[in-house]
Amino acid sequence: MRILDFLTPSGIISSLTATSKEGVLAELVEPIANAYPGINKVHLIDTLIGRENLGSTGIGGGVAIPHGKLDGLEHLVASFGKSSKGVDFNSMDNRPAFLFFLLIAPRNSAGEHLKALARISRLFKDPLLKTALQHAHTADEIYRILEEFDLRVP
Repeated sequence: MRILDFLTPSGIISSLTATSKEGVLAELVEPIANAYPGINKVHLIDTLIGRENLGSTGIGGGVAIPHGKLDGLEHLVASFGKSSKGVDFNSMDNRPAFLFFLLIAPRNSAGEHLKALARISRLFKDPLLKTALQHAHTADEIYRILEEFDLRVP
């Protein structure tokens, strides 16, 4: 499984403007809702906030991987966003998150969902990837960086 199997260039936000966890989630939902008009944005945001209430998806090191499951999806969908200022995401290391990878899975896709989360986590542990993404300025540049690292890691 590759990240680019479920993340498209239109799902990348090169400069998030939100300053709160809820705001980041709302921004990250936008490209998914635009690509899949049947998705109810409010319901999706509520699902993500509900998941965050169980425990933060801020994994530390400046990265958060908010995720959830949704009825009616046929496959994994994702978006990615970058914040230059950082957002308090209640991360494990109590530091702000700058890189956000949102993953939405079909309700009945436990195995696929967990494989995708593991793949994202593995890639985002690489300090070179994080540095490259933090220095990227456009969605195309971010996509190319993700593609390069996604192909590099088995």
